[in-house]
Amino acid sequence: MKKERTAVVTGASRGIGAALAAALAKEGYNLALTCIKNKTQLDKMADKLMAKYGVLVLSYQCDGAEYQAVDQMSKDILSRVKSVDCIINNAGIAHFGLLSDMSPGEWGAVIDTNLTACYHMAKCFVPAMVRQQSGHIINISSIWGNYGASCEVAYSASKGGVNAFTKALAKELAPSHIAVNAISCGVIDTDMNVRLTGEEREELRRSIPADRFGTPEDVANTVLGLLKMTYVTGQIIGCDGGW
Repeated sequence: MKKERTAVVTGASRGIGAALAAALAKEGYNLALTCIKNKTQLDKMADKLMAKYGVLVLSYQCDGAEYQAVDQMSKDILSRVKSVDCIINNAGIAHFGLLSDMSPGEWGAVIDTNLTACYHMAKCFVPAMVRQQSGHIINISSIWGNYGASCEVAYSASKGGVNAFTKALAKELAPSHIAVNAISCGVIDTDMNVRLTGEEREELRRSIPADRFGTPEDVANTVLGLLKMTYVTGQIIGCDGGW
C-alpha cells in the first residue's frame, strides 16, 4: 500500500503556489494550502483538486509572518494528517523603488513575509519531521538573492537570507534525513511581473537564453524532481532558463 504523504504549500491561491498544489495533488499528495487574502479562491481550488485527484486538501487563511497564526495552523494540520512530508515556502511579496524612499514598515513587510515566515514554518513543523526522521523543506527563492537587483534591495536581501537559511538549516537537519533546498527562480510569468510594459517584457525575454519566461509549471516540475531526491540537500537550484 502506498504511503500517505502530505505537503504544506504557502501562498497557494495563484501563480506558482497554485501550480505546485496541482502538481502535488496529481502525484497523490494530501495538501495543506495557505493564503493571506484569497481564501474564497483557495477554497474553490481545494474543492477542485479533491474532486479530481481524490486527495485531502485543507485550506487556511494564514499570514506566515505571524508566528501565532502559523503555530495554530500547524497544530491543526498535524492533528488531521498522518505526517507532514514536505513544506514549500512559496509565499512572497516584492517592493519596487529606491531604498531611500522605502519606509521601515515596507522593509519589514518584505523581510517578514519572505524570510521570517520560513523560520516560523520550520519552527512549527520541523519537530514532527525530526520525529519521523524524514521530510523535505523547499524554499522558493530568486536569482536576485544571488546577484541583487537595483530598486529591489529589500526583496534581494530577503531572498539572499532565504538562501543562507536554506544552506544552514540543511546542515542542521541532514542527520535527521530531512532535505532542505531552495529554487532560485528567474523571470516567472506571474502577477508579480504585471508592472512590466510590453516593451520591457520583450527586452527581458531576449536576455534569457531559453528565449522565454518561465512558467509556474516549470517551478512545480523542479519541486517534483527535488522530492525524488534524499541525498541532495543545502542546494540553491536555478530555474531561470540559463539567464
